[in-house]
Amino acid sequence: MTTPLTIDEVTEWLEPDGLGGFASGTTGGLRTRRYHALLLTATTPPTGRIVLVNGLDAWVEGSERLAVGREREYLSRQRYSPDVVAPADAASIESFQVEPWPTWIYRLRDGTRIEQEIFVTRGSPIVAIRWRALNAASGTILSVRPFLSGRDLHALHHANPAFRFAHALGGEEVSWVPYPGVPGVAALSNGAYQSQPEWYRGFLYAEERARGLDFEEDLAAPGVFRWDLSKGEAVLILSVPGALPVGSAASTYAQLSRSERGRRGRLGSPLQRAGDAYIVRRGSNKTVLAGYPWFTDWGRDTFIALRGLCIATGRLAEARSILLGWAGLVSEGMLPNRFVDQGDAPEFNSVDASLWYVVAVHDYLRALEAKGRKVPGSDRKAFAEAIAGIIAGYSRGTRYGICLDGDGLLAAGEPGVQLTWMDAKVGDWVVTPRIGKPVEIQALWLNALRIAEEFAANHRDTLRRGLESFNRRFWNPSAGYLYDVVDVDHVPGTADASLRPNQLLAIGGLPYAVLDSELSRSVMDVVEARLWTPLGLRTLPRDDQRYVRRYEGGVLSRDGSYHQGTVWPWLLGPFVEAWVRVHGGGADARHEARRRFFDPLVEHLSRGGVGHISEIADADPPHTPRGCPFQAWSVGEALRLDLSVLATPVAVERQRRHANAGGR
Repeated sequence: MTTPLTIDEVTEWLEPDGLGGFASGTTGGLRTRRYHALLLTATTPPTGRIVLVNGLDAWVEGSERLAVGREREYLSRQRYSPDVVAPADAASIESFQVEPWPTWIYRLRDGTRIEQEIFVTRGSPIVAIRWRALNAASGTILSVRPFLSGRDLHALHHANPAFRFAHALGGEEVSWVPYPGVPGVAALSNGAYQSQPEWYRGFLYAEERARGLDFEEDLAAPGVFRWDLSKGEAVLILSVPGALPVGSAASTYAQLSRSERGRRGRLGSPLQRAGDAYIVRRGSNKTVLAGYPWFTDWGRDTFIALRGLCIATGRLAEARSILLGWAGLVSEGMLPNRFVDQGDAPEFNSVDASLWYVVAVHDYLRALEAKGRKVPGSDRKAFAEAIAGIIAGYSRGTRYGICLDGDGLLAAGEPGVQLTWMDAKVGDWVVTPRIGKPVEIQALWLNALRIAEEFAANHRDTLRRGLESFNRRFWNPSAGYLYDVVDVDHVPGTADASLRPNQLLAIGGLPYAVLDSELSRSVMDVVEARLWTPLGLRTLPRDDQRYVRRYEGGVLSRDGSYHQGTVWPWLLGPFVEAWVRVHGGGADARHEARRRFFDPLVEHLSRGGVGHISEIADADPPHTPRGCPFQAWSVGEALRLDLSVLATPVAVERQRRHANAGGR
């Protein structure tokens, strides 16, 4: 059963191809971002992303009923500079649904109803579009004009004499090569194509304008496809040359539709289908795309997200591929946090990515044990060597002042560098530098030491010393919660008393709690009262003078508020797990936590990025979704809660059977 969803310029849909490419737009049809496109492909998966087909105009003409009062009626709308939506009187959208893929029903003024659906196939840069009239009069002609560019996904396109409008025609396929060195566009259609080269100028992207960025673009329109909807459905399949299966447009659409519908049906719940979007190919391995539309794969995000995306869902083969793919990348104890592009040098600028890797390996091995599967010796060796390299590198000392201190805790940071997940930086300004000993880094470090013991390492003295130091040094007795950073700026004995959600990782979100149990209840009471929202955790309480109510404005304003009150949904994972542990961990606690904390989050699946969970939200009610509308660790932590932390034994067994049936 499908539920009608919000139809507007804010709610967005996503169709990923599993390679880093995707199609996306708003449910209301207007393109509001430079990233909204029909054919956006990754030339070096999952990077090197190029926008080939940005969108289209579609209109109906020639019907006997339309001829009475009007000559042409548009299904599509565009926003042009200075701020004009055209046409102003496009057909109304009667309904929109996202399952099994984005589908609209348009109602024309004469009562004609036209259904449009769009889906992208998994593993190939192919987007399939179909229109069909549900009650067409004789001679109802649908015309579609695609808009092309051939630009980097972060750039904007402008009219220029170098664009190649010329097309090649072969059977039902039309193709164009916009620029030398850029992938071409192939369009397979069961309609008639007519060349009508034109430039459409001044498209205006409202979201880019709101973000303080360039927001106008020109697009090339090489021609028009036409179909008579009274005689059958209209099919348009877009891809790069050579990627389309051999066959007619109609048979190819039927084949792709049948295959993709079956694949999606095997994925499980709507949340699991959302999680599938982020598992993509990198070389011969898998990786996790941090978010759509603008992120690639980041180390920290990958290891946080895959615990829900892959391990909780039983996709252990993909978890293995990801973890082994990263195992050989340890450098001086650090794993890369970001790959700019394939072939470029990775960026080592995170203190926690390596530690999250250790946690992810632990969860993966525990999941294998639970299924009664043995770990191949070569895998265990690769994991053991990676973990040993991380612990040794951090113990000796590595980049950016990361080193083991005499108290068993991990110091990190130097001016001008953002090493923790609170990593906003504008120019040379690091918004939340957190130099010293951040609280969640200690929780991760102590977990990593304990996990390393399972590989026959001997870190017991360091672990014991670190646990004692942590509970003594981070407890703020006057406030009843944990300091966010101690030894601030590497000054011994100092402490940052900011109330932040980072302290939750000392209680939940990691395999082992590191805070004494008698202190944990106080922390939970304070965090729940002052930081929790239905969409996630605030990064500062409302009475903090640095608190920012809304995440909006230009780059400086947005990045300056990124972790200064702004809500982060992924933090619900550690929060809910900590809450369940503090309340005894039994079935009653899990049931209550699901009702109070998880169910309100699931309601977000119909807001922002439909079917997904956004990166962030405003700190103040109504907690408007902001940032990246489709975020891997937001969805991943929701899946981990649903299928692991809050799961009943019956649900766990059901999930085990589903995963085994899928052959994962």
